[in-house]
Amino acid sequence: MSQKNFVLAIDQGTTSSRAIIFDHSGRIVSVGQMEHEQIFPHAGWVEHDAMEIWNNVREVIGRALATATTNVGKAINHHDIAAVGVTNQRETTIVWDKNTGIPVYNAIVWQDTRSQDLVNRLAANGGPDRWRPFVGETLSTYASITKLMWILENVPGAREKAEAGDLLFGNPDTWVIWNLTGGVNGGLHITDVTNASRTMLMDLKTLQWREDICQEAGIPMSMLPAIKSSAEVYGECRQDGLLAGVPVAGDLGDQQAATFGQACFEPGMAKNTYGTGCFMLMNTGTEPQPSENGMITTVCYKIGDQPTVYALEGSIAVTGSLIQWLRDNLKIIDSAPEVNELAASVEDNGGVYFVPAFSGLFAPYWKGDARGSIVGMTRYNTKGHIARAALEATAFQTREVLDAMEADSGVKLGQLRVDGGMTASDMLMQFQSDMLGVPVVLPVVAETTALGAAYAAGIAVGFWSGTQDVIDNWQEDKRWTPAIEDAERDRQLRLWKKAVTRTFDWVDEDVK
Repeated sequence: MSQKNFVLAIDQGTTSSRAIIFDHSGRIVSVGQMEHEQIFPHAGWVEHDAMEIWNNVREVIGRALATATTNVGKAINHHDIAAVGVTNQRETTIVWDKNTGIPVYNAIVWQDTRSQDLVNRLAANGGPDRWRPFVGETLSTYASITKLMWILENVPGAREKAEAGDLLFGNPDTWVIWNLTGGVNGGLHITDVTNASRTMLMDLKTLQWREDICQEAGIPMSMLPAIKSSAEVYGECRQDGLLAGVPVAGDLGDQQAATFGQACFEPGMAKNTYGTGCFMLMNTGTEPQPSENGMITTVCYKIGDQPTVYALEGSIAVTGSLIQWLRDNLKIIDSAPEVNELAASVEDNGGVYFVPAFSGLFAPYWKGDARGSIVGMTRYNTKGHIARAALEATAFQTREVLDAMEADSGVKLGQLRVDGGMTASDMLMQFQSDMLGVPVVLPVVAETTALGAAYAAGIAVGFWSGTQDVIDNWQEDKRWTPAIEDAERDRQLRLWKKAVTRTFDWVDEDVK
């Protein structure tokens, strides 16, 4: 019998799927990664092909295993893997036929805004905050609830099949685990408390689906997965797969997984992930913290039968995807890393502010009718100023989220732990520290989303003894400290806020 010295994490993200193998020290052994198609059928619509996602997940598992070796050069296979953890893009909604395993429609992505009319319908009876005391967030197109409603109301035959008990709902974690553990041949239909907390269908305190909300939304409860903790043995991988018999033992939404991987286990600790969007989470302890400033109250993690830990979250829809937009739509760069060189070609933003409200504005504004805007331009400006303004937009939005979070929690942030692809931009990280007025700290292992899922799974099977092992493994790699005068920070923030107001109420209600 092989010594099980590794844990594999599946990170099903917005733009790609990855499989990463970690050793006991939390270091990366190998990686497999594949991008999937971004589908935009109409303005405001964002979709993925769920079958493509599952096929890619299988492929990246194979790639990670194919390139992984032990420290003595031996190839790694499923006998060496102690557990599998899954993390995923949250809120993204998949509905499939449990008898065939085929989705009835493309996955509707978290950024999608098509369900605004359904949001308005639900908000008409009690306002957009009617369920906030139970589910922790304001009604918006962000959560899964109205995406699922849209599928049931618009896909031919979906309503009838759902009511007959033939359709299953899940976010990508549920979809991946169902397929990973057998699919139509007995796959597990489960989710964890962190993902369930982002559907607007789960009660944050009882950790159970709310029958009253499901009934009003017209969602048959037979579609919903069983809710589990974030770290426990759910079952085993299918026998005909590359991970045959390996326990599936961890499941966390991507941002909660990153918080776990960043070892933010004490109340008041916070991390920010710079990916397709930007997501700051602050650990608030074992009681949910209501927000009066546009934050989401969410489950942070739950280890087995230990008390549930909660967080405040500030969600920003467009950060890294703005750089992709500069590349793919404006074509002012050929690759995403080029944005740093282009931004460095100018001394400052030249008075240009870029508010990327492509999917409306998320935290702390929650304005679905906002749209993107570039303001302050003159004949002096170049594409370098636009590139710099695009990078700076991420830092400005993060500052607004932190202000709201500190107001809710009463906790003043001492430092911000960061991760995600955009942390490769030294310019952005320095500007982020300047705008926050606190140090910004990057860990040695920046793949904290996958690492958090690996830790949860490993803890569940005893590969790691508990959260202290995570804390002991965490190591600082780089730190940026503020290097700007308070007056200049205040001036820039004032102009940013002025630019944000230019995006409000842009959508013409008469134009569908």
